[in-house]
Amino acid sequence: MIKELVLQQKLLQMEYEYEREAFRRETQTTGVDRKVRRGDCWFPVTLGQGRYNALNRFTAEVFRRKDEDITHNFEFGKPVCFFYQNGSGQITYLPVLGIVSYAEEERMVVSLPSQDTLLALQDKEWLGVQLYFDEQTYRLMFDALNAVINARDNRLAELRDIFYTSAPIHKLTMHPVGFPWLNTTQEQAVNEILRAKDVAVVHGPPGTGKTTTLVEAVYEVLRRETQVMVCAQSNMAVDWISEQLVDRGISVLRIGNPTRVNDKMLGFTYEKLFEAHPDYPELWAIRKAIRQLYATPSSKRSEAFHQKISRLKDKAGEIEIRIRESLFDHAKVIACTLAGAGNPLLTNRTYHSVFIDEAAQALEAACWIAIRKADRVILAGDHCQLSPTIKCYEAETQGLSKTLMETIVHNKPQSVSLLETQYRMSEQLMRFSSDWFYEGRVKCADNVKYRSILELENPLEWIETSGIDNTEEKFVGDSHSRVNEGEAILTIDTLTRLIDKIGKRRFLEEGVSVGIISPYKAQVQKLRRMLKTDSSLRQCRSLITVNTVDGFQGQERDVIIISLVRSNNDGKIGFLSDLRRMNVAITRARMKLIIIGDSTTLSRHTFYKKLYEYITGKHH
Repeated sequence: MIKELVLQQKLLQMEYEYEREAFRRETQTTGVDRKVRRGDCWFPVTLGQGRYNALNRFTAEVFRRKDEDITHNFEFGKPVCFFYQNGSGQITYLPVLGIVSYAEEERMVVSLPSQDTLLALQDKEWLGVQLYFDEQTYRLMFDALNAVINARDNRLAELRDIFYTSAPIHKLTMHPVGFPWLNTTQEQAVNEILRAKDVAVVHGPPGTGKTTTLVEAVYEVLRRETQVMVCAQSNMAVDWISEQLVDRGISVLRIGNPTRVNDKMLGFTYEKLFEAHPDYPELWAIRKAIRQLYATPSSKRSEAFHQKISRLKDKAGEIEIRIRESLFDHAKVIACTLAGAGNPLLTNRTYHSVFIDEAAQALEAACWIAIRKADRVILAGDHCQLSPTIKCYEAETQGLSKTLMETIVHNKPQSVSLLETQYRMSEQLMRFSSDWFYEGRVKCADNVKYRSILELENPLEWIETSGIDNTEEKFVGDSHSRVNEGEAILTIDTLTRLIDKIGKRRFLEEGVSVGIISPYKAQVQKLRRMLKTDSSLRQCRSLITVNTVDGFQGQERDVIIISLVRSNNDGKIGFLSDLRRMNVAITRARMKLIIIGDSTTLSRHTFYKKLYEYITGKHH
């Protein structure tokens, strides 16, 4: 058992070194344009105003020149560095590290070491900002793994042994609670969570109401416990479940800043609640006085000066602790990402129950950061959908992508509740995924069984590209991705034809939503550019989203069109052979799914061969 954890440690070390080295190499050799296209860099940027935030950190606004084709990778908590370009195009990195406070499409707020830093940046003409190597998250993961490996005679050691050996799991005996508004498997899952003394797993295939079930479970657990912790791998997933909990009337304290910066979300972040506290104005006045005192020339700093500073600092510290305690006392749910569970604000705080959503997408080491704070853990997710993102191929193939959720599902099947009724897609759309990934156990809710966008419209289509001119894939060197021009044109044509068939007026009035998915970033960017310049689609543009599979995780649309890109004579399909990714792609549609691809290339793989036959009824 320790052996598996030591292996995780070794593989995490490989991933860490690989990522650090890749970052170093990129910083030195990769052109700025390429980094911008990858979404890891904004250039050029302009700086907005600076201010001290509620947590007494100096922050500044950073704006990028408009370029909406490119989705960027900046989000809360990620470290960034700054650079500037001189007249001859030479890049110089500045010794300034900032942390993203939050990021929107064209603007982000970055916390900086000091006010002077902003002044130093402001006098540079061609300024850029790029993601920096995230040392901190790795440190938290290594710490957590060390703690688990070395745990003796404590709850952490017990949980580790339960997850990894044949040690039994314990359950409480209690009468089942009825939830008439949930379906049978959801109700069972909530009861299993209430009974669990050590661990419970909610396995939620697409559209089965995993979040609904989880929110209900949190609500019920809070009738028995004063406070719980709710975590997920990504900021977006934390936001999503936090919103649902707030809608259920539960007070949430969000540690870290939300990705979707709407008023509702900001209302329960630690920073905003801190600022809204009645004692905050007094604290702000003291901090301002301290800053003003520090502006005194050092020649005029007497003993009395130092005593005054010391007194003010003590007072500020007291008020800060008072505000913090009152915010934590008031909250029922502490919500954060897994790495956020290592936030200094949470030091020495423990919880009876920790919920981890999207657990199948999180590295094992990241889960332990949160589990260290818990007596029992509830994992929710789907290990038949996206797995964790890993950059080092060797680390991935040797098992870094194996998640804690998979280990528990395998070693403790009795802790798993599978949600079996899905509410998203029609029977025809769902059947293939249910048979291939879930042993046919996922059933369709009656009210969506025959869902379709038009009377007698076929909900499934495969548009064949083999033999069509200009539909070969091309390798795009500068972004290490692939693109298929002909297929992109065909995708936009297919969309236009579908809108005409539905009728543009009806399409707009009913707000029919469309998702265009491609596994390849370069194809996504190409499709976005085409969509932007296609005047016939201008009115409909707000209803259409183009993104990668990862970008659609957890989302759904009325219509989904997938451009598979791969088309070659060798039957090479690259990372399309990651079938869990494809499971996500083909289960996003509520009413209609169109796949555009070269079946001769793809059908050499059993999954695609079967999918093609299922959709077309033809045998290759």
